[in-house]
Amino acid sequence: MRADATRNLERVLRTGARMLADDPSATIAAIAAEAGVDRRTVYRRFASREDLMAAVYGARYDAVEKAVEAARLREAPVAVALHRYVEGIIAVNRAWPVETSRMLREATIGERRRRLIDEVDAFVARATDEGLLRSDLPPGWVAAVLPSLMEHAAEHLSELSAAQAADVVVATLLRGVGTPQAR
Repeated sequence: MRADATRNLERVLRTGARMLADDPSATIAAIAAEAGVDRRTVYRRFASREDLMAAVYGARYDAVEKAVEAARLREAPVAVALHRYVEGIIAVNRAWPVETSRMLREATIGERRRRLIDEVDAFVARATDEGLLRSDLPPGWVAAVLPSLMEHAAEHLSELSAAQAADVVVATLLRGVGTPQAR
């Protein structure tokens, strides 16, 4: 693909992610206009709005996979890997703010999602085995709570960098929200 075509596609996908997060009924024409490309350019690449949405979801998952890989969940020290993972996912959530419940129903994402869930579950088990996370919590608790914390941080801590927001999420996850005297 030519460099300008690649840039146009990236702009369309990122603009689509942002606009669809704000208005799930955004049209291809509106997304094309906001991205600064002719709508025919978008229609040549995507036969339908659903195809565009699937491409946005795919691009977001590409970014998630890169963030998980960069975190080195299997080999980095657990505290370092946790922070890298949280920081990376916050950055992805900010760059690709799609409505995730719709995305998770996308058939093309299913297998990719399963691999990532398995990777994160294995990391949580490792972090528990190595003593970073409590072992007395109900199974799946950390994996259920962490995505909400990251999503909330991405959206509501916008004044902080992804690294600073990750500091808040990791501190909340590891130490909770109670005061020292309340513990």
